[in-house]
Amino acid sequence: MSKSSPLAFITGASGGIGREVSLRLASHGYNLILHYNRNRKSVEELKAVIEAEYGQSCLIFQADFSFVSKTLNKLTDLDFQPDVLIHNSGMASSKIFQDVSESDLTSQLTIGITTPSLITKMFLPGMISAKSGKIIMITSIWGLTGASCEVPYSMIKGGQNAFVKALAKEVARSGIQVNAIAPGAIETEMLAGYSSDDILELKEEIPAGRLGKPSEIAGLVAFLLSKDADYINGQILSVNGAWYC
Repeated sequence: MSKSSPLAFITGASGGIGREVSLRLASHGYNLILHYNRNRKSVEELKAVIEAEYGQSCLIFQADFSFVSKTLNKLTDLDFQPDVLIHNSGMASSKIFQDVSESDLTSQLTIGITTPSLITKMFLPGMISAKSGKIIMITSIWGLTGASCEVPYSMIKGGQNAFVKALAKEVARSGIQVNAIAPGAIETEMLAGYSSDDILELKEEIPAGRLGKPSEIAGLVAFLLSKDADYINGQILSVNGAWYC
């Protein structure tokens, strides 16, 4: 990879938001390491587009975040130091809390809290040494308000928001910004299980009268990575069409 271009590591790059963020960063001159768990075809197609249209270098990184040690060992073997770390992995599930098994809850917490925080810990020394770094977590509106039938997801996203606020206070003096974006209802596969009537009802609840677009999340990511946002730190920025504010 070209040393003249900054390097961004994006988790969950095969999803709707991850794809748009990756494309936006490539258009801004970033080399990329694209993480995925299962959807290799999607991330390979994304890699091809980025290299063909933007001329930026891309590496594909597969890891199941439910296996902490394997993930960290794989990252160690790659031997890279990102300038930017975008945490975007994770998936919601709808189930009443009393029906969530102990193993499912433990796995979700590992994927959403333990592994992302340890990945961040791995790359912090390099950022601190460079006196520079940007860390962004894509959380959720449910991490701010909570959602019935999505208790583990809400708990995890709330934990990510708290992680952002706490870590920002530790590393701000080292020139590192840590922020979160908490999307509302966005047009991604996460809403694929909703019927057309459900989507219509959801839109009616949102003052803006529509769902958000992944490109709107990517736009905010790009702004937070710019020099204009260097004084924004420890913030949870919700993009939700005035749904909850």
